[in-house]
Amino acid sequence: MDVLTPAQRQLNMSRIRSRDTQPELLIRRGLHARGFRYRLHQRQLPGRPDLVLARHRTVVFVNGCFWHSHGCHMSRMPETRREYWQPKLDRTMQRDRHAIHALHAAGWRIVLVWECALRGRTRLAAGEAVTQISDFIWTGTGVLLSVSGIEGV
Repeated sequence: MDVLTPAQRQLNMSRIRSRDTQPELLIRRGLHARGFRYRLHQRQLPGRPDLVLARHRTVVFVNGCFWHSHGCHMSRMPETRREYWQPKLDRTMQRDRHAIHALHAAGWRIVLVWECALRGRTRLAAGEAVTQISDFIWTGTGVLLSVSGIEGV
């Protein structure tokens, strides 16, 4: 059972942002400080990536673990209204897969940064996520597939 009234829950949910989130700002600031220049939320690319580094042909998605069903400790299914949440989160996962395949087919390199890599009990040390991402961008290789929640394709 939900501890909040429907009006309180609606207010809480209405304040959740889809862009300019704290994890996204952390990655943006870190990459900018390392000299990377990027565009934000390019509409013409599939999935509207959070950062587009056209010069390096790389896109970065900063995904919230709950909203994109990561499966970590931060992505627990709500106890109430499962008949609403399950299809909604399934559609998001399907949309993500489609966008990643389309970008990969178009020759883009993709970095997925999960919220749990930046917050929560499995977070990386300060600056480590940005270091891994920048190494991947410069070299095209690197150890981005990790338990910490960062994946590079």
